[in-house]
Amino acid sequence: MQRLFAISWLTWKAALRFRLFVVVAVLLLAAVVGLPILIKDDGTARGFTQILLTYTLSAITALLGLSTLWLACGTLARDIEDCTMQTVAVKPIARWQIWLGKWLGIMSLNAVLLALSGASVYALLQWRATKLPAAEQTVLRNEVLVARGSARPVNVDQEVATETERQMNEKLKSSPITTVDLPLLRKQIKEQVKAEFQLVPPGAGRVWHIDLGLARHFLRDQPLYLRIKFNAAEKSPSGTFTGMWQVGVPDSPTLWPSGPMSLAPDTFHEFEVPPNLFNAQGVLTVVFLNPNDTALIFPLEDGIEVLYPEGGFGLNFARGLGIIFCWMAVLATLGLAAASFLSFPVAAFVALGVLTLVFSTGTLSTVVEEGSILGWDSEKNQYSQTVLNYVAVPTFRGILGVINLAKNFSPIDSLSTGRSVSWAELGRAVAQIVVLLGGLLAAFGIWTFSRRELATAQGNQ
Repeated sequence: MQRLFAISWLTWKAALRFRLFVVVAVLLLAAVVGLPILIKDDGTARGFTQILLTYTLSAITALLGLSTLWLACGTLARDIEDCTMQTVAVKPIARWQIWLGKWLGIMSLNAVLLALSGASVYALLQWRATKLPAAEQTVLRNEVLVARGSARPVNVDQEVATETERQMNEKLKSSPITTVDLPLLRKQIKEQVKAEFQLVPPGAGRVWHIDLGLARHFLRDQPLYLRIKFNAAEKSPSGTFTGMWQVGVPDSPTLWPSGPMSLAPDTFHEFEVPPNLFNAQGVLTVVFLNPNDTALIFPLEDGIEVLYPEGGFGLNFARGLGIIFCWMAVLATLGLAAASFLSFPVAAFVALGVLTLVFSTGTLSTVVEEGSILGWDSEKNQYSQTVLNYVAVPTFRGILGVINLAKNFSPIDSLSTGRSVSWAELGRAVAQIVVLLGGLLAAFGIWTFSRRELATAQGNQ
């Protein structure tokens, strides 16, 4: 450990010598203080948190991520190019200790910078909250500055898949379909089946049974919040649609009617429902009545969910920062792995290229979902089928699987909407991002660095 700490201290000295620590700290504080000043909120609790949490934490993550990549690539590659590493490698210290010491140095820098900026955001949030009107402060404390768990209706993906295959088989029996058209046909049938689960026709209703699970034991006398989102089949002249809700055990005196509510489509709505409306098994029954002349569609993914208080904001905020710290860990590993066998400019280029690929998952997902890299062929009225698809689609699917190990976490969104960042989620982040993904990159980086000829590295590049 003494050797690891010595290398870590050398990394700190390099960051201080190049004024990286000071520059990044100033930029982080400027983002924390400057963004809320430059971008005015609308005076509501949600607009307030969008500025102070969403924008500032996103800016902190971006600044720390870029500085982490730059330092990770530079601290190892520059030491090799300047022949500093040769004087360290001849000492009684293993290559893996040098590599790991660099990583620990970078991560300790990140820990200090993230703690400073996170504490500044938290303090500014608490101070600025006192400037809001009393009603908005109440909304802020109940819906944002809290850790809320979530419960959704039973997942029907299996039912959708089963019904899709049944209708697919019936279609194939009744009419011949070419192999090329099968993916498109399956997608069309799946969307039709999903519509049956999502659609609420005019003048009709929809019932959801939402199991609160073990949370029912501590939710007695606690208010619940219903978060809904719907799409409309047609536009409304007023831009909104009327919705009526009933929540509670059917045919019981505790049934709560909402009365007519004016709701806009394609956006989230959140409203409070009284406590103790679920039955003894912890099942909350929610009924929606559609009095409009057009059908409304509640998406299966995020159409409806129940939010309930689960803990305080301070610890929830710390867990959210913990997931961001995990992201910094894998970025530091990526930069060091690239610098283990590349020069500084090339290593930085490769690391930024990988980061760009991470932000291109939308395109990759589209290719995987459509099964074609060239998209829709309007002349043939089908997705383009080429030999390239047999290579590109499986490759993109594998890349997406790796990227999603780190990307399937949204602590910033959770914090800004008052959702709970659980210990289990933080544990999964550590396991998937740091241990699995970071461990694989670290093993590759240490292996390549251990085999690299340091004495001739400068001349070979």
